Amino acid sequence: MTTREFGDIELRRVREHVWEIPQEGEMNAPARVLASEALLEQIGQDKTLEQLRNATHLPGITNHAICMPDGHQGYGFPVGGVGATDTTDGCISPGAVGYDINCGVRMMTTNLTYEDLQGKEAELVEALFDAIPSGLGGGGVVTGDAETIDDILARGMEWAVDAGYATEDDLAHCEDEGFRDDARPEFVSQKAKDRGRNQIGSLGSGNHFLEVQRVTDVYREDVAESFGLEADQIVVLIHCGSRGLGHQTCTDYLRRIEKEHADLFDDLPDKELAAAPAGSELAEEYYGAMCAAINFAWVNRQLIMHRTREVFADVFDRDWREMDMRLLYDVAHNIAKKEVHEVDGEDRELYVHRKGATRAFPAGRPELPPAYADVGQPVIIPGSMGAGSYVLRGGDSSLDLTFGSTAHGAGRLMSRTKAKQEYWGETVQEELREQQKIYVKAQSGATVAEEAPGVYKDVDEVVRVSDELGIGDKVVRTFPVCNIKG
Repeated sequence: MTTREFGDIELRRVREHVWEIPQEGEMNAPARVLASEALLEQIGQDKTLEQLRNATHLPGITNHAICMPDGHQGYGFPVGGVGATDTTDGCISPGAVGYDINCGVRMMTTNLTYEDLQGKEAELVEALFDAIPSGLGGGGVVTGDAETIDDILARGMEWAVDAGYATEDDLAHCEDEGFRDDARPEFVSQKAKDRGRNQIGSLGSGNHFLEVQRVTDVYREDVAESFGLEADQIVVLIHCGSRGLGHQTCTDYLRRIEKEHADLFDDLPDKELAAAPAGSELAEEYYGAMCAAINFAWVNRQLIMHRTREVFADVFDRDWREMDMRLLYDVAHNIAKKEVHEVDGEDRELYVHRKGATRAFPAGRPELPPAYADVGQPVIIPGSMGAGSYVLRGGDSSLDLTFGSTAHGAGRLMSRTKAKQEYWGETVQEELREQQKIYVKAQSGATVAEEAPGVYKDVDEVVRVSDELGIGDKVVRTFPVCNIKG
């Protein structure tokens, strides 16, 4: 049996790309890392494996705690982590969801080709940067009063349709149709609502971005056709989350758990894993608040997409409908959802925590929208701004291996602090433009340095592992043309 050791953690090779940390001591389940040898070596360089082992201490965790191929160190629970806990005698963990609730991605297709865009790159990136709020702090497409905020939290993208920012077709191509009916705005604090009030329709900062891309490779033509994708096509990728509202909601409930469930809190090896017992009042309140923040994030991305449609209409001097600017799919990261999965031959309702991981359901799951019921869920995996991104579809092995999940991106190799020591933002921008014809616009050079291509793992390798394991099947690859960041 092949084994690898990283500090005091030993991993045993179960089969190709599957490594296991055996259950021992107070672990409630074993842990598994889905990675090639090269990715495992990178994953083992920080505290990812320690955090993954710690996650197995969560009450009611089922089968395995899982780390995806893009896994890296997070707060408490690793980014790229999946953990399913029983909704009856388990727990729900804000720490295993993350601060940026429903940080997610959506892709919009167009009928434009790369040739149509050539010569307009500089104009387009400037127009997008001017039109779409980004950076730390406030500023959004709309500013909401108390009634508007509560309506968004309660109704999600249904609010955007009624307000004229979305179409019914947009809803039909969003995870959960852009609406979590378990949302409870009354469980979101006033401080969180105040933080989100002037951030509705904004990218924020960090790794959030809007990127215009071209389709460079098609791997499964039949699936690509079902998704409305073809070679040389222009698409738009949007990556952001619930902004200050989601961050404050996570902070609020971590503090409440520390006070109200001290016994469980003290038993966990990492306080950032703070969890509320399933069935408790606090667990139900957090779930309602989290679902409300999920709704907020969907509206946030929708308003950015609405503004993007307007920019394209101005730059190309035609209505966005003439350019067939349609939502392919919007998929969430950083969530815990009640889902039914087969465990030991029986269907069980579980809280499936996906922190920096993407739902990847195969064809046949009832949660899928009608457009994709027979082909499988679109999965969108961004690479760095100097590398390709991918569209996958949920793989047939995902339910057995990962509770219907796969990676959510390339995964960081380097901290933001180290990145700013290694890279100079203006130099990165210049090299991307001159060497790869990628136009990048950001609020500061520091942001570009933090997100330089060398800061991330090889997204091609991450996707290769996903594809070979059958948890997410490659459909197309895209490559950046224009990118705006906070």
